[in-house]
Amino acid sequence: MRALLTYLRAKLPSREQLRNNRFLRWLGPGLFCPGLWCFRRRTVALGVAIGVFFGMLVPVGQSPLAAACALLLRANLPVAITSTLVSNPLTYAPIYYLAHQLGITLAPGLEQVSLPAIGGLGWLDSVLALGLPLLLGLAVFAVVLSPLSYLLTLQLWVWQTRWRRRHRHLRHAAG
Repeated sequence: MRALLTYLRAKLPSREQLRNNRFLRWLGPGLFCPGLWCFRRRTVALGVAIGVFFGMLVPVGQSPLAAACALLLRANLPVAITSTLVSNPLTYAPIYYLAHQLGITLAPGLEQVSLPAIGGLGWLDSVLALGLPLLLGLAVFAVVLSPLSYLLTLQLWVWQTRWRRRHRHLRHAAG
Protein backbone atom coordinates (compact mmCIF):
# COMPACT_ATOMS: atom_id res chain seq x y z
CA MET A 1 0.00 0.00 0.00
CA ARG A 2 2.82 2.39 0.89
CA ALA A 3 4.52 1.70 -2.45
CA LEU A 4 1.29 2.48 -4.29
CA LEU A 5 0.87 5.76 -2.42
CA THR A 6 4.49 6.71 -3.15
CA TYR A 7 3.98 5.92 -6.83
CA LEU A 8 0.75 7.96 -6.97
CA ARG A 9 2.36 10.92 -5.22
CA ALA A 10 5.22 10.86 -7.71
CA LYS A 11 2.78 10.89 -10.65
CA LEU A 12 0.61 13.74 -9.32
CA PRO A 13 1.39 17.16 -10.75
CA SER A 14 2.92 19.74 -8.41
CA ARG A 15 0.97 22.70 -7.08
CA GLU A 16 2.96 25.03 -9.31
CA GLN A 17 2.12 22.97 -12.40
CA LEU A 18 -1.56 23.13 -11.47
CA ARG A 19 -1.45 26.87 -10.72
CA ASN A 20 0.17 27.55 -14.08
CA ASN A 21 -2.28 25.36 -16.04
CA ARG A 22 -4.52 27.66 -18.05
CA PHE A 23 -7.41 25.17 -18.01
CA LEU A 24 -7.47 24.94 -14.20
CA ARG A 25 -6.81 28.58 -13.37
CA TRP A 26 -10.54 29.39 -13.26
CA LEU A 27 -11.01 27.09 -10.26
CA GLY A 28 -9.00 29.50 -8.16
CA PRO A 29 -7.68 28.84 -4.67
CA GLY A 30 -10.30 26.14 -3.95
CA LEU A 31 -8.28 23.73 -6.06
CA PHE A 32 -5.33 24.06 -3.69
CA CYS A 33 -7.12 23.11 -0.49
CA PRO A 34 -4.80 20.61 1.26
CA GLY A 35 -7.60 18.08 1.86
CA LEU A 36 -8.07 17.60 -1.88
CA TRP A 37 -4.58 16.23 -2.37
CA CYS A 38 -3.48 14.50 0.83
CA PHE A 39 -4.25 10.88 1.56
CA ARG A 40 -6.22 10.92 4.80
CA ARG A 41 -8.73 8.27 5.78
CA ARG A 42 -11.85 10.45 5.58
CA THR A 43 -10.92 12.34 2.40
CA VAL A 44 -9.94 9.16 0.58
CA ALA A 45 -13.12 7.33 1.64
CA LEU A 46 -15.24 10.29 0.57
CA GLY A 47 -13.41 10.44 -2.75
CA VAL A 48 -14.09 6.75 -3.36
CA ALA A 49 -17.78 7.20 -2.52
CA ILE A 50 -18.11 10.20 -4.84
CA GLY A 51 -16.36 8.38 -7.67
CA VAL A 52 -18.47 5.24 -7.28
CA PHE A 53 -21.65 7.33 -7.14
CA PHE A 54 -20.93 9.15 -10.40
CA GLY A 55 -19.37 6.07 -11.97
CA MET A 56 -22.61 4.17 -11.48
CA LEU A 57 -25.08 6.96 -12.13
CA VAL A 58 -23.72 8.91 -15.08
CA PRO A 59 -22.61 7.17 -18.29
CA VAL A 60 -20.67 10.20 -19.65
CA GLY A 61 -18.79 13.01 -17.97
CA GLN A 62 -18.20 11.07 -14.77
CA SER A 63 -14.78 12.53 -14.01
CA PRO A 64 -15.69 16.23 -14.26
CA LEU A 65 -18.79 15.69 -12.13
CA ALA A 66 -16.81 13.72 -9.55
CA ALA A 67 -14.11 16.41 -9.53
CA ALA A 68 -16.66 19.19 -9.00
CA CYS A 69 -18.31 17.25 -6.18
CA ALA A 70 -14.92 16.49 -4.60
CA LEU A 71 -14.09 20.19 -4.69
CA LEU A 72 -17.39 21.05 -3.00
CA LEU A 73 -17.14 18.35 -0.32
CA ARG A 74 -13.34 18.63 0.17
CA ALA A 75 -12.74 15.00 -0.74
CA ASN A 76 -9.54 13.60 -2.22
CA LEU A 77 -9.66 14.77 -5.83
CA PRO A 78 -7.44 12.15 -7.56
CA VAL A 79 -9.22 9.31 -5.75
CA ALA A 80 -12.65 10.68 -6.70
CA ILE A 81 -11.69 10.90 -10.36
CA THR A 82 -9.97 7.51 -10.41
CA SER A 83 -12.77 5.66 -8.67
CA THR A 84 -15.21 6.64 -11.41
CA LEU A 85 -13.43 3.93 -13.37
CA VAL A 86 -15.52 1.37 -11.50
CA SER A 87 -17.62 1.60 -14.65
CA ASN A 88 -15.44 1.25 -17.72
CA PRO A 89 -15.73 -0.44 -21.11
CA LEU A 90 -15.11 -3.84 -19.50
CA THR A 91 -17.76 -3.42 -16.81
CA TYR A 92 -20.50 -1.48 -18.65
CA ALA A 93 -22.26 -4.57 -19.95
CA PRO A 94 -22.57 -6.43 -16.62
CA ILE A 95 -23.45 -3.24 -14.71
CA TYR A 96 -26.12 -2.21 -17.21
CA TYR A 97 -27.53 -5.73 -17.44
CA LEU A 98 -27.80 -6.07 -13.66
CA ALA A 99 -29.17 -2.54 -13.31
CA HIS A 100 -31.82 -3.25 -15.95
CA GLN A 101 -32.81 -6.50 -14.26
CA LEU A 102 -32.97 -4.75 -10.88
CA GLY A 103 -35.12 -1.98 -12.36
CA ILE A 104 -37.53 -4.53 -13.82
CA THR A 105 -37.66 -6.37 -10.49
CA LEU A 106 -38.31 -3.21 -8.47
CA ALA A 107 -40.89 -1.72 -10.85
CA PRO A 108 -42.29 -4.32 -13.28
CA GLY A 109 -44.55 -1.82 -15.08
CA LEU A 110 -41.66 0.42 -16.15
CA GLU A 111 -40.56 -1.82 -19.01
CA GLN A 112 -43.53 -0.74 -21.13
CA VAL A 113 -42.75 2.97 -20.69
CA SER A 114 -40.36 4.29 -23.32
CA LEU A 115 -38.28 7.42 -23.20
CA PRO A 116 -38.07 9.82 -26.16
CA ALA A 117 -35.11 9.39 -28.48
CA ILE A 118 -32.49 12.13 -28.68
CA GLY A 119 -31.40 12.64 -32.26
CA GLY A 120 -27.71 12.56 -33.08
CA LEU A 121 -26.51 10.67 -30.00
CA GLY A 122 -26.62 7.01 -30.97
CA TRP A 123 -25.18 5.65 -27.71
CA LEU A 124 -27.63 7.68 -25.64
CA ASP A 125 -30.55 6.52 -27.80
CA SER A 126 -29.46 2.92 -27.13
CA VAL A 127 -29.38 3.53 -23.39
CA LEU A 128 -32.75 5.29 -23.47
CA ALA A 129 -34.21 2.40 -25.46
CA LEU A 130 -33.58 0.24 -22.40
CA GLY A 131 -35.76 2.77 -20.64
CA LEU A 132 -36.65 3.55 -17.12
CA PRO A 133 -35.77 0.16 -15.60
CA LEU A 134 -32.10 0.78 -16.45
CA LEU A 135 -32.19 4.30 -15.03
CA LEU A 136 -33.89 3.07 -11.87
CA GLY A 137 -31.37 0.25 -11.46
CA LEU A 138 -28.41 2.60 -11.98
CA ALA A 139 -29.84 5.04 -9.44
CA VAL A 140 -30.25 2.25 -6.89
CA PHE A 141 -26.70 1.03 -7.57
CA ALA A 142 -25.33 4.56 -7.09
CA VAL A 143 -27.27 5.20 -3.88
CA VAL A 144 -26.43 1.82 -2.35
CA LEU A 145 -22.85 1.24 -3.55
CA SER A 146 -21.59 4.75 -2.78
CA PRO A 147 -22.11 4.60 1.02
CA LEU A 148 -20.97 0.96 1.04
CA SER A 149 -17.73 1.91 -0.70
CA TYR A 150 -17.25 4.73 1.83
CA LEU A 151 -17.67 2.36 4.77
CA LEU A 152 -15.55 -0.35 3.14
CA THR A 153 -12.74 2.12 2.46
CA LEU A 154 -12.80 3.31 6.07
CA GLN A 155 -12.71 -0.28 7.32
CA LEU A 156 -9.90 -1.32 4.97
CA TRP A 157 -7.92 1.71 6.13
CA VAL A 158 -8.36 0.69 9.78
CA TRP A 159 -7.42 -2.93 9.05
CA GLN A 160 -4.34 -1.87 7.10
CA THR A 161 -3.26 0.48 9.89
CA ARG A 162 -3.67 -2.22 12.52
CA TRP A 163 -1.78 -4.72 10.40
CA ARG A 164 1.10 -2.28 9.92
CA ARG A 165 1.25 -1.51 13.64
CA ARG A 166 1.20 -5.19 14.58
CA HIS A 167 4.03 -6.02 12.19
CA ARG A 168 6.02 -3.00 13.33
CA HIS A 169 5.71 -4.20 16.95
CA LEU A 170 6.69 -7.73 15.93
CA ARG A 171 9.80 -6.40 14.17
CA HIS A 172 10.76 -4.37 17.23
CA ALA A 173 10.25 -7.38 19.48
CA ALA A 174 12.33 -9.61 17.20
CA GLY A 175 15.07 -7.02 16.64
